Amino acid sequence: MMNNKPDLASLFGATKSDTFLGLDPCNNLDSIDASSAFVGVPCATPYRSVGPYAKNGPSSIRNAIASLNANLDRHNFDLGGPIFPQGSIKAVDCGDIAWDEKNFQENRSIISETVKKILKNNVIPILVGGDDSIPIPMLEAMSSKGRDFTILQIDAHIDWREIHMEERYGLSSTMRRASEMSHIKKIIQVGARGIGSGHPQDFEDAKNWGVKFYLADDVHSNGLDPILENIDQNSSVIICIDIDSMDPSITPNTIGRVPGGLTYFQVLNLIKGVAQKAKIEAMDFAEIMPEVDIDGIGGLTVSRLIASSMGVIARQKQRADS
Repeated sequence: MMNNKPDLASLFGATKSDTFLGLDPCNNLDSIDASSAFVGVPCATPYRSVGPYAKNGPSSIRNAIASLNANLDRHNFDLGGPIFPQGSIKAVDCGDIAWDEKNFQENRSIISETVKKILKNNVIPILVGGDDSIPIPMLEAMSSKGRDFTILQIDAHIDWREIHMEERYGLSSTMRRASEMSHIKKIIQVGARGIGSGHPQDFEDAKNWGVKFYLADDVHSNGLDPILENIDQNSSVIICIDIDSMDPSITPNTIGRVPGGLTYFQVLNLIKGVAQKAKIEAMDFAEIMPEVDIDGIGGLTVSRLIASSMGVIARQKQRADS
């Protein structure tokens, strides 16, 4: 029949694997030898009116890149070589952490403790969600490193609500909560556009705190250099990516589609630019909702971006260890 799709993954020598990119699974968080760790986070603090709508995000991203599970040694033209170049340390997949549809405080505690264990092994956590409330406990856990951080948030929305739907730890309040953490000294927000959940006062509060905003239109008009100039040399940076920051033509797999978003290379080159000036200490990719994807385009985009980010971090660690 015409609607039966051939198994094109076999063209790439795909092999069955339950992990992202066929990476080794991490079976013991207390002992990880890796450059970065993929951590699936299906749920943190969703609004009760909608529930954990992005719970299938992590599994969808593993599935989206499964056709390349046997291709880790191939040349990645986005990185100038294999994802993990010779002599570098590969990433691992820590699976999905436990979560509860009702006990949000427990969800946040588990996320925080998971991140702390990964950090203790000098491994960079890459949280894959899940809605955009998942960064809050990750950001809290970063205090265990005992130093100050810059947040680079890439998002269509500014997430500065004090409270929304009677919840202070939901996705609309992520950067507001971050601003209250003593170890967060600088916040740079990139990609805002259109009509968001924020009120004019939320935007004013963010600017008064000291946030540097680079709207999506600014990025398209002026490029990435003004943003990267604001990244301090040798600083410690946490990158928080809501995939609705990218144009919905390439990431339709998200609830907050907004036209005029960033391109794949604008986001990737921001990540690469940060790694050249500073140290990426943690990342998250949130708002992944496979149920609204179109022909797998969003899964393809986000999974490739995560894979390239792993390659950037592996090179970062290789430089630091040399």
